[in-house]
Amino acid sequence: MSGAPFRIAVLASGAGSNLQAILDTLHEGPEGVVVAAVASDKPDARALERAQAVGLPTASFPLADHPDRAARDAALADWVAGHDVRLVVLAGYMALLTPAFLQRFPQAIVNVHPALLPAFPGLDAVGQALAHGVKVFGVTVHFVDEGVDTGPIILQRALELPHARTREDVLGELHAVEHELLPAAIRLIARGAVTLDPADPRRVRLEP
Repeated sequence: MSGAPFRIAVLASGAGSNLQAILDTLHEGPEGVVVAAVASDKPDARALERAQAVGLPTASFPLADHPDRAARDAALADWVAGHDVRLVVLAGYMALLTPAFLQRFPQAIVNVHPALLPAFPGLDAVGQALAHGVKVFGVTVHFVDEGVDTGPIILQRALELPHARTREDVLGELHAVEHELLPAAIRLIARGAVTLDPADPRRVRLEP
């Protein structure tokens, strides 16, 4: 990819394995994608350590440090915007973002979810799927809107696990899919190959 780097910010709440996948496969690679900043709502998130290990700017925005969620998200949005990013990637970020945050980055926030949306949105998607006895699990990367996992779908991949009984049976398999699918979606967006269909904004068009 030629021209200016495609700068992204990654938000993560936990271990940061999806962040690590992005760092390993995309960061400062031939596609021109650069992880410019990493933030968390948890000061002790392992994701921040992963980012610091490679010299990236990091910050934490725990809710307890702010008057309310709106104030926290305003501070987070200011910090992210200050790093001149073109895409915000939610990689295991467990806090809901306020509408005001979303408006700061229109059609430029993506999330990875461990289910085939619109099935099993929200928390504990794998637990929900197991409770329904599903045989096919999966991963979705989607744009973020004001709903809970309701934004337009960019990429999906299904995974047949007919004998899965526990979360542990499923999560290891799904994490491997997430680690491929999320970087793939970022790569497509950086290339300019992802657009919303003007005739149907629910439909995401992927160019060759």
